Amino acid sequence: MNDAVAAKPRKARAPRKAEAPATDTFREEVGPTELYDPLVRSELKKAAVWIGMATLVVALIWLAQPILLIIGGLVLAAMFDGGARLLGRVLPIPRGFRLTIVVLAVFGFIYWTFVFTGSELASQAASLQAIVEKQIETIGNQIAAAGFNISADDVKGFGTQILNSVGRVTAAVSSVVGTLTNMAMMLVLAIFIAAEPRMYERGVAWMLPLAEREHFYGTAEKIGRVLRRLMAGRLLGMAVEGFGTWILLSLGGVPMAALLGILTGLLAFLPNIGAIVSGALIILVGFSAGVDVGLYAIFVYFVVQMVDGYLIVPMVAKRAVDLAPALVLGAQILFGALFGVLGLALADPIIAMIKVALERQSERNEARAIRQGP
Repeated sequence: MNDAVAAKPRKARAPRKAEAPATDTFREEVGPTELYDPLVRSELKKAAVWIGMATLVVALIWLAQPILLIIGGLVLAAMFDGGARLLGRVLPIPRGFRLTIVVLAVFGFIYWTFVFTGSELASQAASLQAIVEKQIETIGNQIAAAGFNISADDVKGFGTQILNSVGRVTAAVSSVVGTLTNMAMMLVLAIFIAAEPRMYERGVAWMLPLAEREHFYGTAEKIGRVLRRLMAGRLLGMAVEGFGTWILLSLGGVPMAALLGILTGLLAFLPNIGAIVSGALIILVGFSAGVDVGLYAIFVYFVVQMVDGYLIVPMVAKRAVDLAPALVLGAQILFGALFGVLGLALADPIIAMIKVALERQSERNEARAIRQGP
């Protein structure tokens, strides 16, 4: 009996009802370390954009000179490429040979300029500085004699200040060695880019998304075409101004006609500002030989500038890119103050490239708006 009682199964107990937690109304929220939260990801993207922009600005300021050298190499590469294309119209040989001919012609001209005219131009350059200083002093004396409270030293100091205030970042271009080094680097870079332009273009496009590459190729092609035409007009203007000034000043008996012609041709690469500087030099040297010679120098300056401004520029440069003169002058002042002589020389091509890129983006936005409809 006891065994039966012992074997009788016990009644299973019902499980106890789970007690509700004391904080049943509390809901866990996403913390700041959960990166899948849309709000956190949006804020991180905004912060990354601002940090990236600040870093880019600092990098541009710190690396301004190397960036300008690279841009200068691109501009020279466009000039070499344009010369090879132009040569291909009369000489049907492979592009590599045509590019070699263009590069050798450029180096040959540089060699001729420094070797055959170097000694004569060096002696004339020393005389030019003395003549300019004497003429500035004479102008100062005349101003003081007219009753103005300005001395000759003030005028001379003002002229020196203008020449020295071209820019603050001029350490790399302030010496002859620095200038030659920069020119050599730009020439080498331009030769490499002009030899294989498609390779570098595809390399840049590879870093862009696939959807952006077609737009990039079109923009790069248009920028290259604009640079080729702009530089063709610039070189033609430099040749006309340089040789025209040289010949006309020699016919009129103006001293140092060869040096003034070469300086005028080189300064013609800088629109607006280059013409002002070369004109001032021509007039000062002309009046140093007499009033009649000075008046003839003024006549020569205006004739050369009218031929360049009303014939060559509208014929070549305006067809490439229509840049307002005030825009170009403002860019030259800004780039010259920030980046020195190199920025002053590259202001026009940089503005042209920016204008083309903005026009391409505007055309793209307009096409998208038309596809989407009202």
